[in-house]
Amino acid sequence: MDPSAEGSYEQALASGRLIYPGLRIGRPGRARTYWVTIALLRVLRLRWKVTMTGKEHLAPGAGILVGNHVSALDPVVAVMSTWMRVSAFAKIEVFAKRGAIFFRLMGQIPLRRGDEPSTLWAMDVASRCLERGSKLGLYPEGTRSPDRTKLHRLHRRILIPVLQAHPGVPVHAIATSYESRPWRRVRVQVNISEALDLRLGEASHDEVTDIVRDALLRLGGQTYVHAFARDVKAPKPSE
Repeated sequence: MDPSAEGSYEQALASGRLIYPGLRIGRPGRARTYWVTIALLRVLRLRWKVTMTGKEHLAPGAGILVGNHVSALDPVVAVMSTWMRVSAFAKIEVFAKRGAIFFRLMGQIPLRRGDEPSTLWAMDVASRCLERGSKLGLYPEGTRSPDRTKLHRLHRRILIPVLQAHPGVPVHAIATSYESRPWRRVRVQVNISEALDLRLGEASHDEVTDIVRDALLRLGGQTYVHAFARDVKAPKPSE
């Protein structure tokens, strides 16, 4: 390991702790507990029947996975069958809740939405993940879908800068769906696309976003809603 690179990461980690005083953020992208956590999470296969298609599209090394977001467990089911190291952006609010330990154990990257220092820091940590050959997870809907059958408008504030900063890194769409069955294991389907041709440097931001959106719709079979998920009310149980 390059000592200078490790020292640089420690400096970045110290900066993150200054941005989020009073919060334990762990070691984003480099959690030493990551593989143990993944091994323990495989016990969940007793409850979930995970089927994955397109895994062969993922080459070893760095990659960007852009997913729909229907459950807090989406990043978990994506790695249970692949043993990939995936670090995803997570809103800072989850690091202040009871389940924060899970996000630290997984080395997820905290992000305070709408805050420039937080955004720049998270982008730096994401770049460090990719430089080490890890996968980076992006969920541009910004929050979980209130209705799992719908894909909502994608935020570009993180999506576009990350893609532009790493034009040589393969980008894949990944769509996850869940089917609950009474008294039986939940069926989980994970579909991964081939590397997307995003035409970075040629296509507009709208066109790049549309390419990602259309890939997610093809993979996940959802209906598109041109509204941000956070602005859409969750359907009532009777609906």
